Amino acid sequence: MSQVDHRQSASERRAAREAQLIASEQARDLSRELKINDFHGGIHPPENKHQSTGEPIGTIPLAEDLIVPLNQHIGGTAIPLVKLGDLVLKGQKIAEADGPVSCPVHAPSSGKVVAIEPFSVPHPSGMVADCIQIRTDGRDEWCALTPLEDYANRDIDEVLEQIRDCGITGMGGAGFPTAVKLNPRGGAVIDTLIINGTECEPYITADDMLMRERAAEIIGGVEILAHLLDHPERVLIGIEDNKPEAIAAMKQAAKGTRFHVVVFPTKYPSGGEKQLIEILTGREVPNEGLPAHVGIVCQNVGTARAVFRAVTLGEPLVNRITTVVGESLRHQRNIEVPLGTPIRHVLEQHGLDRKRLQRIIIGGPMMGYTIEDENAPVVKTTNCILAPTYEELPPPPPAQACIRCGLCAEVCPASLLPQQLYWYARAEDREKLQAYNLFDCIECGACSYVCPSSIPLVQYYRAAKGDIREARREKEKADRARERFEYRKLRLEKAEQEKEAKRLARKKAAEEARKKREQDASSPEAKAAKEESDVVAAALARVKAKQATPEQQLARAQRTLTSAEHRVERMQSKLNEAEEAQKPQLEAQLKTAELKLKEAREKLAEAKKLATGSPAGEQPAAAGVKPSSAPGVTEDKLTVAGASSSAASAAIEKAKATAAARASMSPQEKLATEIDALQKRVAKAEARLAKAREEDDPNTGAFETALEKMQSKLQDKLAQQQEQNGSGE
Repeated sequence: MSQVDHRQSASERRAAREAQLIASEQARDLSRELKINDFHGGIHPPENKHQSTGEPIGTIPLAEDLIVPLNQHIGGTAIPLVKLGDLVLKGQKIAEADGPVSCPVHAPSSGKVVAIEPFSVPHPSGMVADCIQIRTDGRDEWCALTPLEDYANRDIDEVLEQIRDCGITGMGGAGFPTAVKLNPRGGAVIDTLIINGTECEPYITADDMLMRERAAEIIGGVEILAHLLDHPERVLIGIEDNKPEAIAAMKQAAKGTRFHVVVFPTKYPSGGEKQLIEILTGREVPNEGLPAHVGIVCQNVGTARAVFRAVTLGEPLVNRITTVVGESLRHQRNIEVPLGTPIRHVLEQHGLDRKRLQRIIIGGPMMGYTIEDENAPVVKTTNCILAPTYEELPPPPPAQACIRCGLCAEVCPASLLPQQLYWYARAEDREKLQAYNLFDCIECGACSYVCPSSIPLVQYYRAAKGDIREARREKEKADRARERFEYRKLRLEKAEQEKEAKRLARKKAAEEARKKREQDASSPEAKAAKEESDVVAAALARVKAKQATPEQQLARAQRTLTSAEHRVERMQSKLNEAEEAQKPQLEAQLKTAELKLKEAREKLAEAKKLATGSPAGEQPAAAGVKPSSAPGVTEDKLTVAGASSSAASAAIEKAKATAAARASMSPQEKLATEIDALQKRVAKAEARLAKAREEDDPNTGAFETALEKMQSKLQDKLAQQQEQNGSGE
């Protein structure tokens, strides 16, 4: 380094130090108005923030493919709205929220959807999740945006819906949907809004640079947040005193507002939500409670800026500011990067030296996690990509046995007992873990940082939390199943009781009726009724005997035969007019009809035997020949029967001939035959419908439907014929 560069660096350091002193003085002045509190524990690890603050927020070339996860937040996974091959524009909604605690997903750039399938995502477990892959077209063309003008005079729900529809989530923590957080339930009264600009994690400077360069947008977002919370009594913007440039920019932007920029001493992890609330207000959030339970809503500065752009510009959350840092990189800075950009692409654009790279960490060295797949994308909660060398961040030594020094308890910002939690986590004692408030652990890593035995305490706590959550889900499923079973059991028991009660009631009524009949049996009225019933029974017996005469059986058999013959004729007609695909089914139906016709003829023959008195085994007279002794059967009837049988045989022979002729037809001839038959059927249907309308037939609607279907079928056949003619030409 030259002497000039050295003097400039020294002067810059002095200027920064002076600005920090001024900010500390201002913080002390403000502390007289707003009391600055402290929280239990905390540590002071090396900050390492100067590496990425030497230049303004930059950009990188657009990646060829963007991998957009359907779940980038706490809550339900979004439901895709696009399919493979769809062209999308930047900002277009490509997945809809699923449930109240969920957020939609938007396209980070214009391009084509080439995959909707599981991809690797940033997660401590290295899991895969459903994503939409967009192949960018290089134009980065926006879709039409819909800003919400004059939001102050709009309904609160309308503004919240705009924020929700733009997919805004918390950008400083786990990514809780912002619209849900701004709509506290249970009648909570919010009197304080806290904007978190602390950013206490080492290496990360995304919020610091955002406050330096986008302070006006942040303040605009704070105004919207305050409006949505019905203008709480206090709006506090908390910033650590190691960010003098950001403090100055925020104070300048907040002039003329009632927002207070509160500066407090640097200590890790003061950026934790509960710790920041205790610093600025002195209030403590209850165990496993929410800030809303103590009248406070806390939002990140990045979230405030995203809310401002969503409401005033209609811009969905499709990019974020991320710190790219680590000594294995040639270039360290903050960039505004589209969501879905592969981490490999980001690192390559900053000159990654893989020979020096130790590992890739998402987040800072305290609360971040290592990823193995560099193709995992940037998501809404990716505030830092850390690529350290072995010298910069050496691997931790092997864990040793706990020496019960108690340092972990001294630095725990949540006032927990990390040593006991460690033992219970190893023993998988879930009841004890919950009794010792495991879920109040913010996983800040302070306990692991000071542990002389190098025990990865936070990893044990994360695994124990996951086990407890899974056990809770299984218990909820079991409880719901048990409730359903018990409800079904009660319902069946109730139905059985009602059935038994009805049975007993019927039995009692029958017993009473029997007793009453026995008492009234000797009365003159009962005797008269009995005689009358005997007369009726005798009359019914005579009617039944008359119905069984041979003449009646013969007439019934004749009617059955005629009906069977007509059915064969109808089936044959349908077969002639049917398409090739329908013929097998109709041929089977024709076969069945012919069998029934045969049965009807046999029954007619038996009826003739009974009517003529022929002995068993004697052949019946030929059709059309008058029997010598057939009482009750006239010659005309037998002649008609024979004629009908002959007509049926002729119809069958005709149908067979038609089928044979059809088999030798060309496709065009078959189609022409079908069209001719359909035209005749349509004409008959039109005549039948006209007659029904004249007679005001109640079945007119059915006739109209049938005619419409036949006309539609005829139009299809005509179109098919026209296509054949066209192809033939």
